[in-house]
Amino acid sequence: MIAGALYMALGSMPLAFTVFTAVPLAMAGGVFALALRGIPFSVSAAVGFIAVSGVAVLNGLVLIASIQHRLDLSEEVGDAIFHGALERVRPVLMTALVASLGFVPMAISTGTGAEVQRPLATVVIGGLLTSTTLTLFLLPAVCRLLLRRQKADKDDHAAEGNSVRKTNLQAAE
Repeated sequence: MIAGALYMALGSMPLAFTVFTAVPLAMAGGVFALALRGIPFSVSAAVGFIAVSGVAVLNGLVLIASIQHRLDLSEEVGDAIFHGALERVRPVLMTALVASLGFVPMAISTGTGAEVQRPLATVVIGGLLTSTTLTLFLLPAVCRLLLRRQKADKDDHAAEGNSVRKTNLQAAE
């Protein structure tokens, strides 16, 4: 269902799956944070994984949509990725920073109910740290590879079409 919504938003299944690359790193960050703090996996940690996956996908969508908008304005692939990523650094960082800072009191709490709050907050903070890093550094690189490959395929098809037209023109003469 989420893949379908991303496809509708981006108009490209490869770009939609590129956005999903943020989820495994967010999960790894959450697992690492749980292990680092010695907190066992629990239902509240599972809820944290769901929440951090949503934020990771949203940040990826914001970045890819910006890049795609620049491509629609006829910018070169490299320039669109660089300027699109640069344009979205602040929104992506602010989303992660606000969510992470909001969960800090839950992560360090020791009062009543803390055993439920700590795993959720730990997963969200750890997952956001890694997924934000991925979104800002790795996602543009993956996007560059994908878009350059798509452009090369388009150019090959256009060249193939031109050679067929030339052959047809030569045969008609």
